[in-house]
Amino acid sequence: MDKTVSSRTQAVADIPAGATLAVGGFGLCGIPSTLISALLEQGADRLHVVSNNCGVDDWGLGLLLSAGRIRKMTSSYVGENKEFARQYLAGELEVELLPQGTLAESLRAGGMGIPAYYTPAGVGTPVAEGKETRVINGREYLLEAAITADFALVRAAKGDRHGNLVFHASARNFNPVAAMAGKVTIAEVEELVDAGGLDPDEIHLPGVFVQRVVLVPEDQRGKRIEKRTVAEKTEKTQNIANGES
Repeated sequence: MDKTVSSRTQAVADIPAGATLAVGGFGLCGIPSTLISALLEQGADRLHVVSNNCGVDDWGLGLLLSAGRIRKMTSSYVGENKEFARQYLAGELEVELLPQGTLAESLRAGGMGIPAYYTPAGVGTPVAEGKETRVINGREYLLEAAITADFALVRAAKGDRHGNLVFHASARNFNPVAAMAGKVTIAEVEELVDAGGLDPDEIHLPGVFVQRVVLVPEDQRGKRIEKRTVAEKTEKTQNIANGES
């Protein structure tokens, strides 16, 4: 089955207000930026977004947040977004924080049809409030529910027309599990190949989890740097730049 759609606008056209979205990415690495921009233009609001983080103020999910489209955020890290902090402190945004591993495993469990699982992460902390605990082999565990979403938005380095995806480096952290958790998964890919164009051994996510594939326009394949850190220029660094030992 050819799962490609002609445009990012068509890909997100049926996402309704109030939908739950699982969104891939790690920091600004591997975020589905073109799908997020299309959703911003589409206008859906009151969204519940499940993602490792909420982008930065002017990029990624931060665009939806600044436009007031997100009502609830389930994340593990939110430290790079000032607007996120403002909305939360003002009572405009509901926030659920989970340990990073718990968030990843909850998405994976949702994709595998596992309703809940036990984990030691969060025991004895505010994360455990209102949740069932159980002692197994002398250690206390917390029962965490799986996470599923109405739609998932992910970005892959390469994909084929059947929805098989390949992720690059850190983009593989949350994109596969986010894709698994979505009832309808939409993948933007930087390179699109025909069926059979991927080595089966390089596929990170099989197409059974993906319903739509859209090619990222060439002029939108650039990467943003979340936080640039540079070393102070010294005589030694200048020598290295000049090729001297």
